[in-house]
Amino acid sequence: MNSEDTTSKALWFIAGVAVGSTIALLFAPASGDETRRQIGEAASKGKDKLNETGRNLYERGKGLYERGKRVADDAAEMFERGKKLVEGEPSEG
Repeated sequence: MNSEDTTSKALWFIAGVAVGSTIALLFAPASGDETRRQIGEAASKGKDKLNETGRNLYERGKGLYERGKRVADDAAEMFERGKKLVEGEPSEG
């Protein structure tokens, strides 16, 4: 499964939970103050979860960037060694 698809599905799931929770609270038999407090708590939890998901995605992206950079550096080094071999220069390694 594509990482982007997984992320998209997770974000839609979180958004659905937040909307569903808010609607349930609006129809619950509670006072206005209590309902507003519960909505605030639900929104805060949703915000915290989105922040956590964002941090996780950032860390995964950072790791993928570092891996890609190492692969590119290795490829450039191999290219230079091959170029020296073709040109007849002795290799350093």
